[in-house]
Parts: sequence; structure tokens; C-alpha cells
Amino acid sequence: MKDLLHKLRFGSKQEREIDEVKSFKEKQSIEAAFDTRDRGSQEVPVSRIVGSVGRYHDFDGQFRPKQHVGSERFEFIKKAMRNGKVFPPVKLYQIKNEYYVLDGNHRIAAAKELGWSEIRAQILEFIPSRKTFENYLFQEKAEFDDITELKHTIELTELGHYSSILNQIVLHRNYLEEVDGSPVTMKAAAEDWYKTIYSPLTEIIKKGGLIEHFSNRSLDDLYTYISVHQWEHGARKRFYGIGISRLVPKDMEEFRSKMANLDTTEYPEMVREITVFVLLNVSAKKELRIVDKLFILDEVTEVHSVHGSVDILAKIVLKRSMLASDAETIGQFVHEKVRQIPGVIATQTLIPGSSKEKGCDLPDE
Repeated sequence: MKDLLHKLRFGSKQEREIDEVKSFKEKQSIEAAFDTRDRGSQEVPVSRIVGSVGRYHDFDGQFRPKQHVGSERFEFIKKAMRNGKVFPPVKLYQIKNEYYVLDGNHRIAAAKELGWSEIRAQILEFIPSRKTFENYLFQEKAEFDDITELKHTIELTELGHYSSILNQIVLHRNYLEEVDGSPVTMKAAAEDWYKTIYSPLTEIIKKGGLIEHFSNRSLDDLYTYISVHQWEHGARKRFYGIGISRLVPKDMEEFRSKMANLDTTEYPEMVREITVFVLLNVSAKKELRIVDKLFILDEVTEVHSVHGSVDILAKIVLKRSMLASDAETIGQFVHEKVRQIPGVIATQTLIPGSSKEKGCDLPDE
């Protein structure tokens, strides 16, 4: 009965979310966010301003004034903003990545309707105190952002990884100071690290198609995993197949130097082709059916029914990324695609050591 009366009075949570912007006090209670820190004045993405401190009943879910509020003030502010009038910064409360309006609700409503991407704001952040993984990770990111003042967003999904990246930036700052013979700020070192170290390595990772194999990880996660094991755990033997060890030296600054003169379009392609021959022994009277099933596989370029100690010979061309070895790629394909065909009794894989192919040039006319 109590829940029913609450719903009749306030509406369901889903209905309120559609009908009005978010309530700061409700979010503050959920996150137990009571300690604060002054973030000063900065540009804030308008899309992240999602609620109001005291007037969330006055604006709908798109932050448009409701009918009972009246439109005169809103239209006046919107016209002034469109004509370039400069207003004082709005005042916002922040909880994690969301912002709530303390002062300037109409300016935010106008900015959203006018399609502004950012707005200047004075920010007071409320720090969540609930002991959750999400909150711990957010605090690590916030501390990283405070120290580096990096303009670019780094999104990691594991605890402790922000400190690994911060350590790289500190080492890079020390290197720059030694080369330049003068002090370098953390902000300047972070921007140079992002441009000359982070960006080249993430470009290599993207070209290698690694992100496709780690659906629950971000590009920043892969950068951290690879760079830490190359530059901090270099003494430990790790095998990445063709790519990482050859393209990414064991020293971070050596990698920076190597990439310094390369344009992003020149980064080496990280997907490699492997040609293998698979010999198959199959059940009697199933040979032709197995040949047909093999032939429809994209990776199979040739299939031959042969006489002798084997029944079928298949030529297969595989592609693999830099983290996978030849053996892993071949073994996985043969196990999952070839041996699962009904009637295949046994397989043997031959990997060419060296090859020659005759040209197919047409004779002169």
C-alpha cells in the first residue's frame, strides 16, 4: 500500500525520468556523495548536464521548460545566447561523470536547444563514498586527470592501471627534462606522451585488429597491457607472435624515437597471412561431401581428392593478429573448422618453410 501511494503521488521512477531531469539529491543519496572538492571554472560537455539541484520538476527529460514554468525568460535567454551575449558561468554540482544545475537552469536549457557542445561552469564535485568497484575506478581516473590535466580521455576498466600510465608520464617527463635541460610540467609531459608514445602504439594496436579479440576491454586497456609488459616487465619472456617484439622496442623512449618520423599512414600493417597445407584421412564414401564442406570455407583456397596414404589435401590461407602465434592460429582453425566436419578421422598440418611460385604473366601480343 505504501508503494502504491508513493507511485500515485510521485509517479514511477521510469515515468519521472521521462517527464523530468534527474534529481541531484536522489543521485547524492544513491552514491552517498557528501564530501566535496572545488573544481573551479572549466568547460563542461552540455550532454553530461543531466539534472538539477532544486528545479528538476520544472524541466522535462530533454531539459525543456515545462508549461507551468513559462517561456518568457527562457526565450529571452535563448535569444541573447544566440546573439552572442556572454553570461557568467553556470554553477554545477558534479557526481562522477554527471552534472546537476545549481544556478543557470534556463541557460542550460537554451544551450541544449541551441546545440551547444560545451558551456563554462563553476563546479563543486561531490565524491561518492560507497565502496564499489565503479567508484574506486572513478577515483583513480579523477586523480589521474587532476595530476596530468590531459585534454584527452583515457578510459580503463581495471584498478591500478592509471598508476601504470602515470608512471610512464613521470618517466617521460624526466627524459624530456634531461634532454631539454630545463623543467617540464606534468601537463606538458602528458600531452607529449599522448602525441608521441600513446598515439603511435594505439594506432599499431588498431591496425592489428586486436580490439576485436577483447570485447570487454577498451583500446586504452590494450595499450596499458602491452606497454607495461614491454617497458616494465621486459625481463620476463612473453611471446606476442610477429608484431609487438619487433615493432615495439623494450625501451619506451626508443619506441618514441622509432615512431618520431612516421606518419600514421605509414604504421606497419599488423595482420599477417599464413599458408598451410592440411592432409586429411576421412571415412569411406564421405570424401566428396567433405571436399564440398571444406571448399565453402573462406580460408580454404584449394581442395584436392588424392590417392595414397591420405584422402584429401587442402590449401588454407589464414590471417592472424600480432598477439597470436602461427601455431595458435593454425591449431584453432583446424580444430574448430576442419576436425568438426563429420567423417574426418585424422589430420596432419604442413607449414611451408620456403616457397616459390611461377609467374602468371601473359605472353606479349
